[in-house]
Amino acid sequence: MSVRFVVGKVLGAFATLAFVLVFNFFLFRVVESNPVATLYRGRNLTDAQRDELTRQFGLDGSKLEQFVRYVEQTLQLNLGRSYATNRPVIEEIWAAAPQTIALVGVATVISMVIGILMGISAGWRRGTTQDRVLTSTSMATWSTPDFWLGMILLTVFAVQLGLFPTGGIEDPTSGATGFAKLLDQAWHMALPCLTLAIAYVGEFALVMRSSILDVMREDYLTLARAKGLRDAQVRDRHAVRNALLPSTALIAINFGFVLSGAIAVETVFSWPGLGLLTTEALRGPDLPMLQGLFLVFSASVIFFNLVADLLYPLLDPRVRYS
Repeated sequence: MSVRFVVGKVLGAFATLAFVLVFNFFLFRVVESNPVATLYRGRNLTDAQRDELTRQFGLDGSKLEQFVRYVEQTLQLNLGRSYATNRPVIEEIWAAAPQTIALVGVATVISMVIGILMGISAGWRRGTTQDRVLTSTSMATWSTPDFWLGMILLTVFAVQLGLFPTGGIEDPTSGATGFAKLLDQAWHMALPCLTLAIAYVGEFALVMRSSILDVMREDYLTLARAKGLRDAQVRDRHAVRNALLPSTALIAINFGFVLSGAIAVETVFSWPGLGLLTTEALRGPDLPMLQGLFLVFSASVIFFNLVADLLYPLLDPRVRYS
């Protein structure tokens, strides 16, 4: 992997992030020209109070002056203050991020492992009943809306059967600490994690199946069979190892998208992460919070795409870059 390739990818990522920064500012500022009037509708504010609130929220001055101030503050990791709580946006995002990362991380690992195994089994037995069943199941789970799936699981397993909590991250009345508290949080995470895992397992399965089918046409598999290797050895030692490369890159890309895509699932299960924070900000509307979350979600997608671009040539030396 050449230095020119790495520098080009990094500069491309920064250019995309710069575009997102500009778009992020004008999207929310142009849509809502006077948030103070909206937030304090029906309250008898004097002109002095209105001007002071406008200044506190950084809405004074021309759009150009606001944009310059916004860029300077963002570079200093100052994303403004929430309209709803008057706390720094970065602090609230930082407090909610671990819950989302834990939920998305566990769900991604589960969907990755199950999906790759399904894809290997379906691709290696192409055209069989097993292939048709696994492929149909993968397509069904991939096309199912995650919020709808979450509501079904919540209704059946939490409301009707009472096997899982209906929402939240822990039981506020338990008073558990240490390992017991961790188990309680894991129990609360079970249904939202299962929802995300089911929603994304199909993508991993279909990509892995396609990779297996591509690898099966390679000459080195024919050579391996000619050497007397059993079918399972040919599959595990040669086919799967090379077919895993696209799935490995997909993991990095998907993590960025799932991080922002967990909004609906977190809302359904009242999971106190970035998704629920986004829903609450939309009700305001809490523009600084929405701006900060949009920037964080966009940056996560850009970062993990960059990781995938840099990781792939390291995993596959056959790929050459100028």
